[in-house]
Amino acid sequence: MAFVQNVPFFSIMISMFAGIVSSILPAKAARRLNITITIIIGVMSAWLLAYMLQSDIGFYTYMMGHFPAPWGNEIRAGVLEPLMALVFCIVMLLSLMGGLHKFQEVEPEVEASKENLYYILVDLLLGSLLALVYTNDIFTAYVFVEINTLAACGLIAIRQIGRTFEAAVRYMIMSLLGSGLLLMGICMLYDMTGHLLMSNMKESIALIMQEGTYAVPMVITIGLIVVGLAIKSALFPFHAWLPDAYGYSTASSAAMLSSLVSKGYIFLLVKIFYRVIGFEYIADSKILNILFWFAICGMIFGSVSAIWENDIRRMIAFSSVAQIGYIYMGFGLGTEAGMTASIFHMLSHGATKALLFIAAIGLTDVSNGSRKFIDITGAAYRNKIAGIGFTIGSFSMVGMPIFSGFVSKFLFAEATITDMSWRMFPTLIVLAISTILNTIYFLKTVLRIYIPEKTEVEEEKNFYRITWKEQKSYTITILMFIVLNLTLGMNSEPIIQLIQDGLHNFM
Repeated sequence: MAFVQNVPFFSIMISMFAGIVSSILPAKAARRLNITITIIIGVMSAWLLAYMLQSDIGFYTYMMGHFPAPWGNEIRAGVLEPLMALVFCIVMLLSLMGGLHKFQEVEPEVEASKENLYYILVDLLLGSLLALVYTNDIFTAYVFVEINTLAACGLIAIRQIGRTFEAAVRYMIMSLLGSGLLLMGICMLYDMTGHLLMSNMKESIALIMQEGTYAVPMVITIGLIVVGLAIKSALFPFHAWLPDAYGYSTASSAAMLSSLVSKGYIFLLVKIFYRVIGFEYIADSKILNILFWFAICGMIFGSVSAIWENDIRRMIAFSSVAQIGYIYMGFGLGTEAGMTASIFHMLSHGATKALLFIAAIGLTDVSNGSRKFIDITGAAYRNKIAGIGFTIGSFSMVGMPIFSGFVSKFLFAEATITDMSWRMFPTLIVLAISTILNTIYFLKTVLRIYIPEKTEVEEEKNFYRITWKEQKSYTITILMFIVLNLTLGMNSEPIIQLIQDGLHNFM
């Protein structure tokens, strides 16, 4: 085994160990450790991705402690896993950098005494996301789903204002419901197959399907797992916890929660579809039809709710409901093209939504902290780099060419047209309607921030201007987010090929 194949194990262990070390470090040291660890894991993920592209092995498994199942545990990596890990690390690093200035204010978002706790939670979040990406054991996946949930809940509540406590409790209630359904599904799968490793489960399930035994229990099991993860990833109508959780948490937390946490759960669901149940059996179970209708309803509902919002951060949060709908709509098509479009949209949405939240923070900072549309009028002139970042993110979400969002919508439309099933017309119609609604609420916000505000009004409301020289770290973060978005948009072909190769390795 090549040394580089140890990267998944080292990545998970390093991030988890960093959380332990951060507990005894002062705030600044914990912050430096967290940023350093994220960079190191990102570089390691890029190294593994390069190795997998150069080798012909397709994928490999890594036995923990070199003990085979059922005594040992396994990690599995192909080309898709390190790609997801790399993007997760980049988005997390930029999200942390983009919200760093909020920890250095006179009244910081997080108390100084709790800042090292914040970075413990971030380390645990990263470790759990990496475990969901790499693990080949379904019960291990459940364990890290719970770690992910606790870390995300802590990142919401740590700001310690009334709305964040309420949002954290609501998030925890919904997440526990989803986790309970997921655990019930895993227990039923174990009862029917006698295995916990995904590859062994798939072999047993194939025999069960051929023999026709456990047909009804298998449908119920699939339903429990899908609904459980759909609740945790905020698919409509299970999204009630999302707007407050994203809208009132810290700047960095909102960026990470919206762009990473739900994607970890969705990626686990993709692995279960392909490497546990078998995608052909998932399609035959008709579960995808239910996901499809929930998804297109979410695409409309999320966009309509965003239009009616008067709070810029809650507007961006409701937009996530619509974008999660896009991902599940691709699943609902039940084709490889639909799955490819959904996974690419996971990357696109992760990069874009974090950019929007970080840019929105810059706009509200120069508007006396107000998030109301009437107060952010002209904010793009008071903080030019934030205005540019929000505009680029909005163009991407609407689907303007050269940005990653355009590629996502093109892939969804292409997958729909090639499908030629009853889903084609509803999907195309909802794609068109959703795009129009996206344009309404994002571009009206862009126009709002670029409408000049009267000088006397700015003085009356204590608004101020800030230049890029006064916020160098923030400016670099916004520019790097824009580069990431343009990279996904203008260099999409090799990324799409990686996704397709990764799905084939899942078979």
